[in-house]
Amino acid sequence: MKAAIYPGSFDPVTYGHLDVIHRAAEIFDELTVSVLNNQLKTPLFSVEERVKILEKATENIPNVKVDSFSGLLIDYAKKKGVHVAIRGLRAITDFEYELQIAQTNKLLSKGELDTVFLTTSLEYAYLSSSSVKEIASFHGDISMCVPEFVAQLIFEKYGHR
Repeated sequence: MKAAIYPGSFDPVTYGHLDVIHRAAEIFDELTVSVLNNQLKTPLFSVEERVKILEKATENIPNVKVDSFSGLLIDYAKKKGVHVAIRGLRAITDFEYELQIAQTNKLLSKGELDTVFLTTSLEYAYLSSSSVKEIASFHGDISMCVPEFVAQLIFEKYGHR
């Protein structure tokens, strides 16, 4: 069975993330979407909230599981017995950053963790979680960026509605 991990902050999950999840789930037998608990960031949603949001957003994709982790991806992947990480690319700037991380992970894992890059569909290439949060903080329309239930949760976090 071919398994992969799609790690990320997903704060919040966007249609771009969901596009990558759907496409990766078609390629791999099992896909674990894993929320990173990054101590260096102050997220809008807690890790637990992000896991629940992702579970709801992916409930109709049978081979997708949602999990969370902290620490190094290589350690988490080794513990799970998974040798492939999925990363989404929107632009060339993403590639430069992601390539460096992929090469570092490959080296640190002694060749056991490969990275598969999926380019984001053009309709979502503009999307980032940061821009969604900024638009929402000013009560802007984020309906084209995230599912409706996610938009409601974001607006609640900002005290809108």
